Amino acid sequence: MSLASFALPPISLNRRQVLFGGSTAAAGLVLPSLAVAQTKLTITEGNVAPLPIAIPNFVAGSPSDGEVGVGVAQVITNNLKRSGLFAPIDQAAFIERITNIDMAPQFQNWKTINAQALVTGRMTRQPDGRLKAEFRLWDIASGQQLTGQQYFTSPEYWRRIAHIISDQIYERLTGDKGYFDSRVVFVDETGAKERRVKRLAIMDQDGANVRYLTRGSDLVLTPRFSPNSQEITYMEFGQGDPRVYLFNIESGQREIVGNFPGMSFAPRFSPDGQRVIMSLQQGGNSNLFVMDLRSRATTRLTDTPAIDTSPSYSPDGSRICFESDRGGKPQIYVMAASGGPAQRISFSKDDTSGSYSTPVWSPRGDYIAFTKQGGGQFAVGIMKPDGSGERILTSGFHNEGPTFAPNGRVVMFFRDPGGNSGPSLYTVDISGRNEQKVPTPGYASDPAWSPLLTTSG
Repeated sequence: MSLASFALPPISLNRRQVLFGGSTAAAGLVLPSLAVAQTKLTITEGNVAPLPIAIPNFVAGSPSDGEVGVGVAQVITNNLKRSGLFAPIDQAAFIERITNIDMAPQFQNWKTINAQALVTGRMTRQPDGRLKAEFRLWDIASGQQLTGQQYFTSPEYWRRIAHIISDQIYERLTGDKGYFDSRVVFVDETGAKERRVKRLAIMDQDGANVRYLTRGSDLVLTPRFSPNSQEITYMEFGQGDPRVYLFNIESGQREIVGNFPGMSFAPRFSPDGQRVIMSLQQGGNSNLFVMDLRSRATTRLTDTPAIDTSPSYSPDGSRICFESDRGGKPQIYVMAASGGPAQRISFSKDDTSGSYSTPVWSPRGDYIAFTKQGGGQFAVGIMKPDGSGERILTSGFHNEGPTFAPNGRVVMFFRDPGGNSGPSLYTVDISGRNEQKVPTPGYASDPAWSPLLTTSG
């Protein structure tokens, strides 16, 4: 996607009141009720009400662009609403109709309907066929423009523009990076339970633009994104031993990393994308190995009579977390990325009942997500890398496979209710609130969330 971005210039109301534009607004974060600390409390503690925000349809530069203007506003509305941090106001309540985003809105009209923030925008077709998208974010209480940007891109990318604008709004009002301009790779499942066809699929984080990457002739499992969002690893069970593939999403080309008998999960990438870390079974036990993707040289990291599996790198690449039953049942351990002594970090209150699996490190480095099994329940939770602060986010019959949003504030997982139905994808924020089902064409499992596309390529 070719994308150009420029800050919109500020608008002046009068000599005494200047509204700041661009992403480096001198005003700072203006909204007293939206202070960064409070908004972060909403994410981590869940004790602040969602922010009322007004998002009118984007003004169309021509009648042919009207549908796109409506669509962009709707995607932004849905993104912010699904985050749980914003409460978009019904357009039927709007008093003012925005017709020119180069003029300041009548702030009293928006105060009347209790809006605390307002988004105005315009979509214009350029002579060369490109689409120009502009938006401004306003603080209603102070009458200040918090940010403003314009983008140029091909018309087919209008949904992605909406995600990028959503990220700008989210970051400006919360102080955290957004996560809307990202993708999810997952395993699409169709057919009867005993004859389930599993295909590798990719979609936008909101469930749109689903694309299938494999045909379904062979069983696929556990896809993982590379740090640049362009490649994934996954396992395929065809004839003979399971194979690990490296798949380029943009070109559609794939190559075999290797044949790995006894492997149960696909490898994960190192943060620099140069290595993959994996678990290989040898006899009755399995150990961790790291492979250099350029030389294909493999180095052994653990050597125990236990089952060590599901390794995941810390964001800085210095440590790994993994699952091991060396203590009797599956628990989570942390060790240096080069190997050496490992520290157990998971401990159930009743140490005889709980086991922990599928650990994955947050992109922020502050939490490790996991699946916890005990008492007939499968829970998805998070804990700090030293094992403190354990928090169960959701529990039920079968929840599994957590993956973090690129900002580390939302976790996606899959839930299988059993019986004749199949798994579905869900998101929940790291406070344990705002659980949402993610729309997919059919059954879906094994999600992996990409890094933010606007910063990773």
